[in-house]
Amino acid sequence: MSNDILVIAEHLDGKVADISYEMTGKARELAAALGGKVTVALLGQGMAGQAGGFASDATLVIDDPALANFNPEAYGRVIAALIAARAPRLTMLGSTSSGMDLTAWLAVRSSLPCVASVNQLAAEGDELRISSQIYGGKVAAQVSPEGGRAVVAVMAGAFPAAAGRGAGPVEQSASPVSLDGLRVTFSKLIRPEAGDIDITTYDKLVSVGRGIGGQENIELAQELAGALGAALSGSRPIIDAGWLPKTRQVGKSGLSVKPKLYLMLGISGAPEHLEGMKDAELILAVNSDPKAPIFDVAHYGSTCDLFEVTEALLEALG
Repeated sequence: MSNDILVIAEHLDGKVADISYEMTGKARELAAALGGKVTVALLGQGMAGQAGGFASDATLVIDDPALANFNPEAYGRVIAALIAARAPRLTMLGSTSSGMDLTAWLAVRSSLPCVASVNQLAAEGDELRISSQIYGGKVAAQVSPEGGRAVVAVMAGAFPAAAGRGAGPVEQSASPVSLDGLRVTFSKLIRPEAGDIDITTYDKLVSVGRGIGGQENIELAQELAGALGAALSGSRPIIDAGWLPKTRQVGKSGLSVKPKLYLMLGISGAPEHLEGMKDAELILAVNSDPKAPIFDVAHYGSTCDLFEVTEALLEALG
């Protein structure tokens, strides 16, 4: 076993996802404490031009037509081969739709512990300390993997991306395993249909969650959004209930937004939602539960009744 760390980068439409840099920055910190090195693996086709932006000891570009689009079988084969050959102390993937497709499978294939929904990582002496969010982020489980090695799925926004950006050396390689005879094939990427507005273009958003109570209360939130010059968005339960269209959904299964102001009414702060709004400049949260995980990321928060807060804001803005 080495003390090296392997980071699996993510990309879409030829652009590396921010979580790749977030993981790289944390990996650098851990590797320095453990006396190891950081390798970023960038799988795909034609991605060499994006490989020079990582602050890693090496970025390994594996180029193959079978890796052009995400395919869990193809990606899994390659990453499992890298783990077997390099025996890294820690293999880091994003806690994203593609990362969750791979993490548990890789752990089983490599006979390693798996830790999901990771939001903290530290090295204490020669031991890894990992914090995992469970029960929608309301409980933090502290674990130390048996045997000292693990495969982890890291929550987006858990670590700063700036620490992972740099100009490390780049290596190019063919796939270490055959990618012939794949049983899974990529068909097409289905994108959300265009809606009445594009919430990603707004500087201000008022976002509602299940704490809003009922569909009849959406109008009040819309009134507040109008008074602020903001757009109205929502968390997944609101969209699943049909109270707002899919194009207004913020989160992992919706849209990622980076407004200057993100005001939340009745949103608890599940990891899936945080992934979509973590980069907002100013985050305001109103939730009656003082233990709601959203208060761990909000810049300002209130546990007052959201309807009282909304009415007070409307009066002040009027």
